[in-house]
Amino acid sequence: MKMKISKLVPNDDNPRAIKDSKFKKLVKSIQDFPQMLDLRPIVVNEKMVILGGNMRYRACIEAGLKEIPVTIAKGLTEEQEKEFIVKDNVAFGEWDWSELANKWDNVSLGEWGMDVWQPEEVVDYAILDDLNLDEEVEEKTRAVKRAIQIEFSSEDYDEAMDLCGIYRKNDVYIGGLVLKTLLENKPSVD
Repeated sequence: MKMKISKLVPNDDNPRAIKDSKFKKLVKSIQDFPQMLDLRPIVVNEKMVILGGNMRYRACIEAGLKEIPVTIAKGLTEEQEKEFIVKDNVAFGEWDWSELANKWDNVSLGEWGMDVWQPEEVVDYAILDDLNLDEEVEEKTRAVKRAIQIEFSSEDYDEAMDLCGIYRKNDVYIGGLVLKTLLENKPSVD
């Protein structure tokens, strides 16, 4: 049955949400294929509170729909309603990625809401525009220690490893010691 969208009550206790670009894809999906709502109507309880399809309901509002297909779940206990809300949103199966890659168009799959590889011209990088990662990257790189591989002859290797272990246990910066020794013994450059 179709019902005025204004008579439905969104479920504020629904733990599932779709945000940003995925929500936009859902709105576009409803605009492009509204018959899908007939095949998978919004499920409400007898008080018209949405049990299944909370995000589709919000996307329908965004798409400008005035009436949408609804199924009324009658006679459910409060516990059954909660169970339905979760089970309606759980994805029990797994995708066969090989099948999708070989027999489906990845651009269409992306437009339909799947997270799949997209050609660069299709990817919306606008979400990154407001991000300033320079400070965060600089902070993280300050804490990163870089390594130089130092060669040891096989007869010196075990002793060098033992000494490195001793210095590390005593929180001695081995790189600083090596650099100091290299600077003190720096050959003259002609």
